[in-house]
Amino acid sequence: MIDQRFYEALGPLTVRALAPGADVGGDQDRMVRSAAPAERAGDGDICYYAPRGSKPLATAPAACIIQPALAHLAANAGALVLSENPRATFARIVPALIRPRAFVGDAAIHPSARIEEGAQLCPGVVVGADAFIGAGAFLGPNSVIGPGVAIGRRTRIGACVSIAFALIGDDVSILSGAVIGEQGFGIAGDASGPIDVPHLGRVVIQDRVTIGANTTIDRGVFDDTTIAEGAKIDNLCQIAHNVSIGRGAILAAFAGISGSVQIGDAATLAGRVGVGDHRKIGAGATLAGAAAVGDDVPPGEVWMGYPAKPIRTFLREVRWVARKAAGGRDAEK
Repeated sequence: MIDQRFYEALGPLTVRALAPGADVGGDQDRMVRSAAPAERAGDGDICYYAPRGSKPLATAPAACIIQPALAHLAANAGALVLSENPRATFARIVPALIRPRAFVGDAAIHPSARIEEGAQLCPGVVVGADAFIGAGAFLGPNSVIGPGVAIGRRTRIGACVSIAFALIGDDVSILSGAVIGEQGFGIAGDASGPIDVPHLGRVVIQDRVTIGANTTIDRGVFDDTTIAEGAKIDNLCQIAHNVSIGRGAILAAFAGISGSVQIGDAATLAGRVGVGDHRKIGAGATLAGAAAVGDDVPPGEVWMGYPAKPIRTFLREVRWVARKAAGGRDAEK
């Protein structure tokens, strides 16, 4: 469900109004109120369905965007919007139904914002409508807190921090220049070129988390990007949409985490680690500096290399290459 603290519903609209130039099957006058992922779409929602196999859509949305050849897989949808590029069509339709809440009014601190006693706001701070700032929080100069955002008690935010579409816990530390809650790098394409996919989720940061300077954390597409309690993220890291980071996990500088990655409790990622999308890093695992991770990493294991692999395998391969290189030099002599 779309969080109305952060997003405005613009509908309802009929399927025909949403897709006036499309080939529409079923009930063209079906009313659509919101958007949802296919696996959770219900009456009133529009979704897109792009299965890799031939599994039928289990839900019954108001409308489903689907390729013509796969239309039989969405028999329970009230209407079908036929498209060879369902994700791109979905991206073009959604802004007519839902839009992010914007800053309104002329006041730097919106009158509807709730600021508890003892919170300190430095010069230049902007706080949007219906935001919440907890007791004892500190907001550094020129930081921007978006509409609906909640900042927990005793949380400290540095200068020039931007926070939107986010719920921040107690005793969190966010250093200067961090950007939390912006749209992630989701792109769909069709004959007209690439288009940004709307992100309608949130960022949830639990208690006692540290976020380093100039680190960016993208909000989810539908679900949340979550940072669990006690996690520590260094400067200049990139956390993409729908990532989950477990309790007490540590990410060193320049770590880059692609979309929908799951990082387990107490995992450690050294500097310049890169993790491909939809990977799972097990609890207590360690990734050595500059590791390029394209596979799931089991709990407790240490991986390194490019591409990353278990440390014993990596070191054995390095020694083998070194011996071969040394043998080649001896032969030249």
